[in-house]
Amino acid sequence: MAAPVRNPKDSMKSTWRLWDRSEWDWRHWLLEVLNVHHLNIGEDVPVHQKTDKVPYAPEMQFHTWVLTHTFIPLVLHQLYINYFGQPHAAAVFLFYSLALELNAVHEVRVLRRVGHKIGFFDGDKHARDGVPDVGVGKTVQTVLSVIILRPMFTVFLAYRADEAPASIRWGWLIFETGMYALVLDFWYYIFHRSAHETEHLWKFHRTHHLTKHPNPLLTAYADKVQEFIDVIGTPVITYGTMKLMGFPMGFYEWWVCQQYIVFTEILGHSGLRMIATAVNPWTWLLRLCDMELMIEDHDLHHRKGWKNSHNYGKQTRVWDRLFNTSIPRIEGHADNIDYVNTAEIPLI
Repeated sequence: MAAPVRNPKDSMKSTWRLWDRSEWDWRHWLLEVLNVHHLNIGEDVPVHQKTDKVPYAPEMQFHTWVLTHTFIPLVLHQLYINYFGQPHAAAVFLFYSLALELNAVHEVRVLRRVGHKIGFFDGDKHARDGVPDVGVGKTVQTVLSVIILRPMFTVFLAYRADEAPASIRWGWLIFETGMYALVLDFWYYIFHRSAHETEHLWKFHRTHHLTKHPNPLLTAYADKVQEFIDVIGTPVITYGTMKLMGFPMGFYEWWVCQQYIVFTEILGHSGLRMIATAVNPWTWLLRLCDMELMIEDHDLHHRKGWKNSHNYGKQTRVWDRLFNTSIPRIEGHADNIDYVNTAEIPLI
């Protein structure tokens, strides 16, 4: 019997960075100009055996990273209001879209430098997947969707012209940010697990699982239905849920919440070989309950899972632990952590 013919659109072959650049179109050039590749061509990457200890990444540096890059736009916005008054909502949308793009691009570049220094999970078996030749356009589309649509809906639903960044409800913020990650992960868990276990939904999710060793640019690599759910659906449902629960969820608080989420989404698809949690203000509590999510958890979801999978959460392991869908870590288990030679994430 002849082997089934593979759909060419399913190819993960990534050679386009080695092509003659006269063959590139604007999408190839956009990724090149933004310099958001997961690796530098020709630069070595450390390769570790599964039994080599995994460096611990102190959690506080992630809070510092997220909050620094979150509050710079808020401070600039407040200064503008102090001198010129509140800008039009369209200008606010453009400003925060640009801020989201700059933060995401900078994070990808920083993680690339870290990858060249410490390597990646499962590196002794397989290199990280690159942006596929047939998927450059899809990758660019998903990146643009995130940086345009998320801020657009945030402005549309939560922005109030009579409120400035200084109006942030500081007493709510820590509780709000932690709960947002938990509620978002609940809705994501439902949609994600359903997509794996329901034939009708799997066809929209399977594209995302073509990569077994993802990189940050493949974070939102998916068909349009899943792209809509990830970029707009779950954040908006989560916002509505939080409002129904009585949380203020002002525009600026939502911006802080989403910066934590986006940072974790990018980090979680990096595959970096380090003990790093999906950071939020409640990580310490989740750790006590063995419900914190680490990079390797989602990496294993891609590597080990297809239709029958596990580790469905992307912000926590709360719902995976409660519904018994988590699996043990291979490299980052408790007996294989290096607390001496720690991993650092530079701010710049």
